[in-house]
Amino acid sequence: MFPNICQIVLITVRITLFGSVSMIGVLMWQIVKLASFMSMALWITACGQNNNPKQGHTPDNTEVSVIKVKSQSLDIQVELPGRSKAFLEAEVRPQASGIIIERSFIEGSNVKKGQSLYQIDSATYKAKLLSVEAELASANANLILARATMTRYKVLIKTNVESLEKLDEKIATYKVALAKVVVAKAAINTAKINLVYTEVKAPISGRISKSNVTVGALVSSDNPKTLARIQQLDPINVDIAQSSAQLLRLKAKLKQGKLQVTDNADVQLILENGTPYGYSGVLQFSEVSVDENTGSVTLRAKFPNPNGLLLPGMYVRAVLNAGTDPQAILVPQEALTRNTKGQAVVMLVNNESKVESRVVTTAEVIDHQWRITHGLAVGDTLIVKGLQMIHPGDPVKPIAASSDKSVNMLANQSANQ
Repeated sequence: MFPNICQIVLITVRITLFGSVSMIGVLMWQIVKLASFMSMALWITACGQNNNPKQGHTPDNTEVSVIKVKSQSLDIQVELPGRSKAFLEAEVRPQASGIIIERSFIEGSNVKKGQSLYQIDSATYKAKLLSVEAELASANANLILARATMTRYKVLIKTNVESLEKLDEKIATYKVALAKVVVAKAAINTAKINLVYTEVKAPISGRISKSNVTVGALVSSDNPKTLARIQQLDPINVDIAQSSAQLLRLKAKLKQGKLQVTDNADVQLILENGTPYGYSGVLQFSEVSVDENTGSVTLRAKFPNPNGLLLPGMYVRAVLNAGTDPQAILVPQEALTRNTKGQAVVMLVNNESKVESRVVTTAEVIDHQWRITHGLAVGDTLIVKGLQMIHPGDPVKPIAASSDKSVNMLANQSANQ
């Protein structure tokens, strides 16, 4: 048997100690002797440890928490951007010209349809009404005279006192007088309408904006300026933008049978601060054309807004059903990692109880779970906990994630880290 390295070192130290006595002094000899013995002790200890390894020791298989991959019928939801828009909107404009002498509403308040908002000076319109009423009275008087003359000439013509030519003239005069009465009545109707227009009323019910004019301002019906704006906010519309590319993908999946048409037209809203809106909406319609500037299609949904929380122009995110996946596969988010290429990767336990890595294709996140569209099959054993302690090819001991032992095992692993 050849001597091991510890024996060689021991012999070398002894030769050095005893062969160098004649060359050094007593003091140096003591220092070298002490250092040599300490070095020799350390080497012997190390060699003793290396020469007595534990025979037959193998580490236990790592315990991991697993679940069985299952499929389920699932409504697929998409989240799209949108903006709220008033359900009804009307601009208040003048239909009569004149000076505004009164404003009878509070800016920003709710108004009712038909409520008086502005009063335009009506003096000239009242005078015009009196004038046309006088014209009607004159026309009625002329009509009475023309009718009487025509009647008299009809009697005279029978006695051959007057000619037929004279009778025709009187009949024509009567008809002209009758037409003037009709014209005067029409003028009266017009004057009354203009007089009514001097009182500007609310065309719809809703919340009115700030007033763009003040008392004393001159307004004109020929160049109508917007006096105020009224918006009905309950219910309220939300215009949702969906890209045409996404719409084509959904239609393709429906055609291929990967998705099924859903009857659920309910729409949920997420407000700007991330909180969900308390009321569900209903999808009303979808545009039949694509916006050339944005490449998107507009969808419109109607929402109740009793508290006035939604205001026109507010940015929201709408969650609506795109279809039903009859065999959707969902996995917890913590079970999925990314490789250096950015691909989604999951760890599985194969039939040999060893770790297997697999690249999968993900869709959207639903309730803190990834929907997997490719890469997993029903019945696969998916590792959901303990991923930081394993590598592909390692032997593992799978434990069902729902068992108490799995929960305790994971708690102990977290405490030891």
